[in-house]
Amino acid sequence: MSTNFFENQDAARRNTRHLVLLFGLAVIAIASMLYLLAVLATGVEPASPHAEQMVISPQWWQPDLALGVAIATAIVVGGGSLYKIAQLRSGGSVVAEALGGTLIPAGTRDADERRLLNVVEEMAIASGVPTPPVYLLRDEQGINAFAAGFAPADAVIGVTRGCVQQLSRDELQGVIAHEFSHILSGDMGLNIRLMGVIHGILIIGMIGYFLLRSSLFAGSHRHSGSRDKNGLPIVAVGLGLMVIGFLGTFFGNLIKASVSRQREFFADASAVQFTRNPGGIAGALKRIGGYESGSILANPNAPEASHLFFSQGLRGGFQLLFATHPPLEERIRRIDPSWQPGTRRERSDAILGTAIGAAGFAAGGPAAAGSATGDVAAGSSAIGQIGQPTAEHIAYAAALVERLPSAVANAAREPYGARAVIYALLINREGEPRERQLEQLARFGEVGIETETMRLLPEIEQLEARYRLPLIDIALPSLCALSPAQYQAFKTNLRALVVADEKIELFEWVLQRMVFSHLRPHFERVKPPRIRHTSLRKLSEPCAVVLSILAHAGSPDANWVQHAFELGASQLSGVGISLLPRERAGLRELDRALDELAQVDPRVREQLLKACAACIAADRKITQAEGELVRAIADGIGCPMPPLLPGQPLY
Repeated sequence: MSTNFFENQDAARRNTRHLVLLFGLAVIAIASMLYLLAVLATGVEPASPHAEQMVISPQWWQPDLALGVAIATAIVVGGGSLYKIAQLRSGGSVVAEALGGTLIPAGTRDADERRLLNVVEEMAIASGVPTPPVYLLRDEQGINAFAAGFAPADAVIGVTRGCVQQLSRDELQGVIAHEFSHILSGDMGLNIRLMGVIHGILIIGMIGYFLLRSSLFAGSHRHSGSRDKNGLPIVAVGLGLMVIGFLGTFFGNLIKASVSRQREFFADASAVQFTRNPGGIAGALKRIGGYESGSILANPNAPEASHLFFSQGLRGGFQLLFATHPPLEERIRRIDPSWQPGTRRERSDAILGTAIGAAGFAAGGPAAAGSATGDVAAGSSAIGQIGQPTAEHIAYAAALVERLPSAVANAAREPYGARAVIYALLINREGEPRERQLEQLARFGEVGIETETMRLLPEIEQLEARYRLPLIDIALPSLCALSPAQYQAFKTNLRALVVADEKIELFEWVLQRMVFSHLRPHFERVKPPRIRHTSLRKLSEPCAVVLSILAHAGSPDANWVQHAFELGASQLSGVGISLLPRERAGLRELDRALDELAQVDPRVREQLLKACAACIAADRKITQAEGELVRAIADGIGCPMPPLLPGQPLY
């Protein structure tokens, strides 16, 4: 089992190709059955010119009919899939709302909701991704959760009320870590595309149901003495399409099971690696097994999203034949090999299971975690831990959040205050540029925003630099709750504050890049980057821009700049690049370079980031600004980097 982010991303791409292959085979099978139905339907004719009886005399091979059926099937099934994927294009919020979820406000005072948001917030900061909005499925008593979206920028977390109320904090953290694994490994985008594919396959059955219902409804309005048999062929076709629809359900469940099951084992193992507490996720799974409602969801839209859930969300029978999740007992045993299943009793018995899981970890120490994940200490460099946060990162994130001034943290967790927090991070300490920025807010900002910004400014200016990016991560979910008009005004003001001093500092670029790249998918139609390059050979210009900016940022000494650039360039095998002067390697050029580099194969991105790390580390020291710049570059090409821990090497 791979624990490398770049290999996981590549595996997700291979799974996508696997999904396309399965989809193609399912379409061929459906087209074949539709052709057989069409042959039978066109072969029906009266037994004699005046007879009422019908006979079937099919001509089994009809090339024109076969071609027509194939084209029609491709259009209907493909169109249905594309329609559903387009419907889901807005991101995970569409899925969460379809399942009955309501957005938990970032400033909630409900104790259970606050505990959940704190866990999600800590995991997001530790992972280096924006804090995803969290939806609560208030009517669902089963213990379950899901992550949905195409990419971290539009991801949401959904949690049932049963999950929030029945699990301890450690268990809840294990569940959320499992869902973050899906976000970081690329599973989430695959899962949401799978929803579109399944919808296309099932649409034939929907058409059959519509035809059958329409013909029966029309037949009920005919005169009772009518001997008109015109409706019978439509009824027969409708029934035939419904039968094919049932087979489509078979194919759909088969595809979901084949794509999803193994990824659940990996997400369980990753959750143990993230938290270094197998008792957390094992306890959650044990509690599901001992809980009366289990992990079942009652929402009628649950079947189409069943592969997204933390645990099996549908009841027995046919669903278990093609379950999207491995058996509960097998998942627990992989995490806690010493566990022995007992009888399913009331929820209170599950508490004992949680204690056993925690005791097993305490007795086994790191080896117990290793049984599920391998060596959790592997890849301790910052680049090696991209997409793979550890318990140290989670503890670091929790400490950062706890030490934030309460006024600043509370403001960041609601839309109005979050704007003031972002503005305050940009306010210059120098006199004239500061006055121009405050004048911009007074004239064009939201009503009262200048006063709110000035209220928060003293405490934000006293914060250490390492608090800046986490504060942005905390504010992003609140900013996602802006109206479109508020978003446009916020974007205009933010850009005006950045250019108010007639120059763009590195942190200003980092903030602007990260805020807009993660907000844009919520307010604008943004196409996800496509993989167009399998190597960096044709991207020498963007590579030169990135490494030149990093080299110039590290030192004003020309010799050191050249040395740092050459160290970075040496990591890019087969790519010939030269150091660019400062005027040809600005932050606007960096924006364009990252947009191009985001289209490179995930396996190659690791090579690029190691080159960036080598360039930054040339002088054997990493400033806070340099660390933020590298993290912003990694974020810009879709590689979320956890916070740099004290003394941690870059690569």
